[in-house]
Amino acid sequence: EVYFKNLTKQKQKEVMEKNVNNHKLRVCVATCNRADYSKLAPIMFGIKAEPQFFELDVVVLGSHLIDDYGNTYRMIEQDDFDIHTRLHTIVRGEDEAAMVESVGLALVKLPDVLNRLKPDIMIVHGDRFDALALATSAALMNIRILHIEGGEVSGTIDDSIRHAITKLAHYHVCCTRSAEQHLIAMCEDHDRILLAGCPSYDKLLSAKNKDYMSIIRVWLGEDVKTRDYIVALQHPVTTDIKHSIKMFELTLDALISFNKRTLVLFPNVDAGDKEMVRVMRKKGIEHHPNFRAVKHVPFDQFIQLVAHAGCVIGNSSCGVREVGAFGTPVINLGTRQTGRETGENVLHVRDADTQDKILHALQLQFGKQYPCSKIYGDGNAVPRILKFLKSVDLKEPLQKKFCFPPVKDNISQDIDHILETQSALAVDLGGTNLRVAIVSMKGEIVKKYTQLNPKTYEDRLELILKMCIEAASEAVNVNCRILGVGISTGGRVNPREGVVLHSTKLIQEWSSVDLRTPISDALHLPVWVDNDGNCAALAERKFGHGKGVENFVTLITGTGIGGGIVHQHELIHGSSFCAAELGHIVVSLDGPECLCGSQGCIEAYASGIALQKEAKKLHDEDLLLVEGMSVKKEEAVTAAHLIQAAKLGNTKADSVLRTAGTALGLGVVNILHTMNPSLVILSGVLAGHYVNTVKDVINRQALSSVKTVDVVVSNLADPALLGAASLVLDYTTRRTY
Repeated sequence: EVYFKNLTKQKQKEVMEKNVNNHKLRVCVATCNRADYSKLAPIMFGIKAEPQFFELDVVVLGSHLIDDYGNTYRMIEQDDFDIHTRLHTIVRGEDEAAMVESVGLALVKLPDVLNRLKPDIMIVHGDRFDALALATSAALMNIRILHIEGGEVSGTIDDSIRHAITKLAHYHVCCTRSAEQHLIAMCEDHDRILLAGCPSYDKLLSAKNKDYMSIIRVWLGEDVKTRDYIVALQHPVTTDIKHSIKMFELTLDALISFNKRTLVLFPNVDAGDKEMVRVMRKKGIEHHPNFRAVKHVPFDQFIQLVAHAGCVIGNSSCGVREVGAFGTPVINLGTRQTGRETGENVLHVRDADTQDKILHALQLQFGKQYPCSKIYGDGNAVPRILKFLKSVDLKEPLQKKFCFPPVKDNISQDIDHILETQSALAVDLGGTNLRVAIVSMKGEIVKKYTQLNPKTYEDRLELILKMCIEAASEAVNVNCRILGVGISTGGRVNPREGVVLHSTKLIQEWSSVDLRTPISDALHLPVWVDNDGNCAALAERKFGHGKGVENFVTLITGTGIGGGIVHQHELIHGSSFCAAELGHIVVSLDGPECLCGSQGCIEAYASGIALQKEAKKLHDEDLLLVEGMSVKKEEAVTAAHLIQAAKLGNTKADSVLRTAGTALGLGVVNILHTMNPSLVILSGVLAGHYVNTVKDVINRQALSSVKTVDVVVSNLADPALLGAASLVLDYTTRRTY
């Protein structure tokens, strides 16, 4: 890994040196409105400051050139940028058709401009319809595209436009780790994705110490104090214009009732914007003593206004993104920003259908001060972006490559496949048995095959292939379409590569084993592999108690002790795929020795193997058997005998079980204090014997804030097989995993 990182750095260095010696990168920055300019301006200043590397061409279009929206192209001129081309592309209108016509007009005008400029790369920002026209034109004219702020999630048509631009763009600059993961999930090349942060944060995080009182007085009046005014910025929701107009009316009514000085900015150019302006005028906002209605505020001054406001209200992305940098309270109305990552300063009023709801939100938020949030940037985005631009190799092929997940032969869809039950082949590699099952989308085990698990690697792999081929053939007879193979196995697993890294002592010759390649090659199906504890958690998430639960932990109580952790609906694997080794949480410094080599692990107390040891010890001392019990001479003493003895009144056996349950309970308390799940699921054959003791330990030992956790016994008959199946079914039905 280090070698390849160094190789990449060396390649970037060579590309930069080549660019310096041979060619300045000609960059075209196209800006459509006041909002995208606030993100693009810091990059433009950075490009302009390095003329030895770059040539900058600025194209202005969209609402920048409309008087109703403040002729905001002037602020670009005031920033001392030469505007190469101005394109009037907005078709006036009040419905969705006007937006379509505006895109069409831009597509007609842009080719001539791009032919004249011949840029090496075009920088496009965001998710506006104007940006879609820019990206479409550049892509069709074989011009490289760098897309800023791709991978994010929000409401309205903007989501679709943003992802459409992502598919057209060759390079991506994203602001958050989640956005980066979304881009990777959308099959974009990881090497062409830069996690830089939001460029506007470079200015935001250094802006707060300026003379802000004079700015506040200019826009809101001489008598206004800091934290005693509101900034309102609301746009139409193009997928539900009528409702968004109604919500805007309710917002204005609430602001009038709240009776605080308020700066209202005019909405974006979108279908429904004219109707919103009419609502403002109908309510007399422009002449109301408490309101100031403006078309545009320069970004430098806007920063100061929101930084020192008592509250920001509306549905603009700046509310959930930029304002978090100052900890200013925000009320986000409606669905326009649904899915955006937000700081704790944001209060969401999704269904703002009454004036009282909005008024109540104002009463809750106004005047508070929250911690500053850096979700969207750390103030160093522009240097990263410039370095990224310098690494662009113009000799590389222009054609985009997508990184699709590995799939062998695709089967064309026909009526037979539509009528088939979508299913998975599930494989469970246990210490004793090897099981293969056909599992339907609903979690029904259609057919199951069981064999003893061979002791050698070669025999085991041969048997897996034989059983899988047999099951796949049988699937046709039971009208099941196999989507892939999921494998649950003991040990530490790299699920990305489908490799068993290290095995438990229960499965011999099972380390550094590539399971994916031979099985995928033999069956011509995609293959997923994961640890048995993780699979149990996945089974609960899809079919069991964990369905719909955001944070929960599953503990398997069987031959060993294992588990899986689901946090924010996603399985945690850890940096070296060693997360959720819950059986090896130490609960005693001088406890019994564990199979892992340590002492005092939960597994050394509460596993089936540990209970069997204690049962043998009691049996050897003639302390196990009570009236109603017998063990034949050749019969092995097991944990089942210990449990039976405890049920029949054997106090020694009962004490062993209580100690085991207490050890498990202490482990659960540690998990509660570390992960704070809302649910703990006990799975496996011993779960029912431990659940009450675990609950008692939580009540005695846990902090009061986590004592309310639900502890339940799994109701799944076969979590290992169902979990292996869910590896396949979750992925192939497009759930992120």
